[in-house]
Amino acid sequence: MKQGNPKGCKAFVSYELKIDVSPVYELLDSFMLYVTRKWVSNLDIGHEWVRDLDNRIPPQQVLALRQAADWPFSDYDVLYAWAYSRGPASKVTQFLDELEACSPKDCFLRSTPFFPDITLDECNRIKSGYVPLLRLWYEQYFRHVEHKMLALLIEDAAEKKMLESKMDPEALIEFASGGVVLEDIPDLKTVVLLPTVHNRPLNTYCFYTTLMIIQYPVEVPTDNEEEPPLVLLRMTKALSDPTRLRLLRYLADEPKTLWEIQSDLHQSSEMLMHHLLTLRVAGLLRIHLSGEGNERFSIRTDGASELQMFLESYIRI
Repeated sequence: MKQGNPKGCKAFVSYELKIDVSPVYELLDSFMLYVTRKWVSNLDIGHEWVRDLDNRIPPQQVLALRQAADWPFSDYDVLYAWAYSRGPASKVTQFLDELEACSPKDCFLRSTPFFPDITLDECNRIKSGYVPLLRLWYEQYFRHVEHKMLALLIEDAAEKKMLESKMDPEALIEFASGGVVLEDIPDLKTVVLLPTVHNRPLNTYCFYTTLMIIQYPVEVPTDNEEEPPLVLLRMTKALSDPTRLRLLRYLADEPKTLWEIQSDLHQSSEMLMHHLLTLRVAGLLRIHLSGEGNERFSIRTDGASELQMFLESYIRI
């Protein structure tokens, strides 16, 4: 799992676009975030969500869940592939029951289309290790938020499906994700868009043999109209740093690789990634993907007009 054509050019889209929604994906999202604590400081839910759950879940069960923090992060790519290959949308308990009942051989055969090099032992390790912990996570946390989350996911997915007849796949992917641009990715046949609540405002994506899964954030309505919306706060935070403003100016001409940006602007890799992520979650950057580990960045011009729109809407002018 990871946290696209030059302007003026349009490529022939050779892949099929699907929009999928299921509580199973959201279960995996929330479990992964709680267990690994990855990206939490960049998420809307933040560390407060983790601390609250640490206090609510019995200590012995927290320890049981946290043992998965030491397991390979690539395990989640396998779990998402299993969730995708489940067929029609299923309930969380149904998915876990079916996975638990799946024989090691069937589990292996289900995995090889996505991971040609996966082994039978690896499939069995992931299945036997995660199924009981995902059940525990469902009981302790996810079943209490599932209904509310699913309603938001279904509503957003329905809106995106309505746009399928009005936008080409490339444009719809960029619109939904707020800046992910798919370029010429070899052997890509299917792209799956998944709405997510827990991961907001990040996009995540998984590359498989001929499939790519892209998760895009769903904005959650604010309870207090007097408070500025999170999307506006992300934008103003991103633009409050002179270094990030200079970075946007630099990226206005053409897409650049991370190495090119680092070399030209003399930024450390760690600090540069921090600035790029801040600009990405604010919707001010496009990320061009032409394969796993092959990323370029450019300015997202729609971000400037969206900033004006959100600002005028909030201050009512």
